[in-house]
Amino acid sequence: MSYNSIKLLILFLIIASSALGINPVDGKATPETKALFANLKEIQESKILVGQHDATMYGHTWSGDENRSDMKDVCGSHPALIGFDFALITNKPSAMTKNRSEFLLRRMIETYNRGGVVTMCWHTDNPFNRETAWVDTTKAVVNTVKELLPGRKAHEVYKNKLKQIAGMAKKTIGADGKLVPIIFRPFHEMEGGWFWWGRPYRTSDEFKMLWQFTVEYLRDSLQVHNFLYAFSTDCKFTTREQYLIDYPGDNYVDVLGMDDYWDFRPDGANNPTLAGEKIKIVSDLAHEKYKIAAMTETGLESITDSTWFTKKLLPVLRYKDAKLAYIMLWRNDNHMVHHFYGPFPGHNSVKDFLKFYNDDYTLFEKDLKNIYQKK
Repeated sequence: MSYNSIKLLILFLIIASSALGINPVDGKATPETKALFANLKEIQESKILVGQHDATMYGHTWSGDENRSDMKDVCGSHPALIGFDFALITNKPSAMTKNRSEFLLRRMIETYNRGGVVTMCWHTDNPFNRETAWVDTTKAVVNTVKELLPGRKAHEVYKNKLKQIAGMAKKTIGADGKLVPIIFRPFHEMEGGWFWWGRPYRTSDEFKMLWQFTVEYLRDSLQVHNFLYAFSTDCKFTTREQYLIDYPGDNYVDVLGMDDYWDFRPDGANNPTLAGEKIKIVSDLAHEKYKIAAMTETGLESITDSTWFTKKLLPVLRYKDAKLAYIMLWRNDNHMVHHFYGPFPGHNSVKDFLKFYNDDYTLFEKDLKNIYQKK
C-alpha cells in the first residue's frame, strides 16, 4: 500500500470513528476526556457507577468537612461520580458565592485526584429577566430560550455566563497537571414546566438551536475541551419518539440520560417498573447512537423504604438487560431534615445500602482504576 493510500485510510478511519460516535463530540477533547468517554462506554456493558449530587460539599448533619461524604461514612468509599452545579459561579455574584465557587473548584479537583468522576448541572438564573431558574407559573412566563439565541436581546448576557463556565473549566487542573474531565448537563428536565427552559415556554427548534450554540460556543469559540455533554430529560416520556422531541442531534450529545423521581414516589406513580421501561428506552437509544447511557438523577426522598436500594432501585437499573454507565442520587441537605436521598450513619436503610454497595454490579470511587487512561 502506498504512502498516500495509508494517509487516506487513516483519514477515513478518523472520520468514520467520529461519525459512529466512538469519540466524544469534541474532536479536540483532552486525552483524559476521551478516555473517560471510552471507559464509561465499556463500563456500562456490565457495571454501573454510583454517584450523588454535592456529596463532598455537605451531608445530612454537616457541611464543609474535608474528605467526607455521607456515603463514605456508611460504606468506606465516596461515590464513584459526584455532581456539582455551575450555578454557584454564574448566579447572583456575592462574597458568599465567591467563597463557595472556590470551595467548588477545590472539591471538583479533589474528586479527580482521587480517581472519581465529576458531573455538572446548571440551575442558571434566567439571563433575560434575572429571575431564578424556577419559574413562577402564577404569571405569564417569557420565552427566554428564544431571547438567548444569536441576535436576540439576551444573547450577550448568555455568552458572558458561558465565559464564566469556561473560566472555571480551565481552572480545574489536577495534581497531574491535566484538566479535569467534566460531564456537563445543561437544561435538564427540559420537557417539564418548572424551569425557564421548559417545553411549555419555547419551541423544540429553539431549544435545539440554543443547545447547539452552547456546545459550539464552549467548544469552538472558548476552546473548552474537557467536557462531555449530557442530554437529560425528566421521566414524562413513554416512547423513544417522545424522548427525542428536544434532542439536538448526535453531533452535540455524548450522554443520553433521564431524571426520575416520580415513578418511585408513593405520592407519584409509585411504580418502579415504569422507570425500568424508560431506562430501557434510553439504554437502547444510547447503544444505537454509540453514546453513554445514564440515570442522571433519581432517589426516594427520606428513603422511606428501608430496602429501596436492593428491592426497588437495583432491579430497575438492570431492567430487561438495560446498560447504564452511571446513576446519580440527589443530595443530602444539611438544613432540610427530610431532604436526603442517600444513606447516612444511623438511618434504617444502611444495612440494605451496604448490600447494594457490595453487589458486583455497582462501582464506587475506590473501585475505579485508571478511568482517565485508555486501555
